[in-house]
Amino acid sequence: MAAPMSKDTGAEKNPVLTPNDVQNFSFIVDNVIGEKKKHRNFFMPFGTAPQMPKSKEEVFITAFFESCSFRASASCVAGFALGGAFGLFTAGIDPMSTMTTETPTTRMVLKEMKSRFFSYGKNFALVGCMFAGTECCLESYRGKTELINGTISGGIVGGVLGLRAGLKAGMLGAAGFAVFSTAIDYYMRHH
Repeated sequence: MAAPMSKDTGAEKNPVLTPNDVQNFSFIVDNVIGEKKKHRNFFMPFGTAPQMPKSKEEVFITAFFESCSFRASASCVAGFALGGAFGLFTAGIDPMSTMTTETPTTRMVLKEMKSRFFSYGKNFALVGCMFAGTECCLESYRGKTELINGTISGGIVGGVLGLRAGLKAGMLGAAGFAVFSTAIDYYMRHH
């Protein structure tokens, strides 16, 4: 014979929450579900998905590529390549500017191209490395990425490079490079 149903069976279908149950539920929401939400990106522009937290390797690689030494080295390499291409271009336009007045041979033209390639490449690499390193250090120190960082970096690098020719040249170099870097940075940010 089956046991008679108790009056408590109906209460199990519609349980009454006690203050202890509410505290347990709040604990679950705050500590279990809340832990998952901590790793989500709460600000989601239209069309983006939440991002998973980065692994140790991803954090290391990101920190490496954003470091000042990498940025300065990459600018040095890019500056050398750009300067070398510019040197080849100028040698193609005016191949005999630094040579004698005799009829140029192929060997002499190639020697001139090689000389300009390395000369321009070295100079562009130096300027690129100095500017990128100075700007990165300045951004790290200030904690902001702003237009003024490029202006200050341009002034420092232009002043140091111009100082080799004297104080007046250093001041003109600082002003000129600061204006130039500000214009380029402004253009890159707004176009």
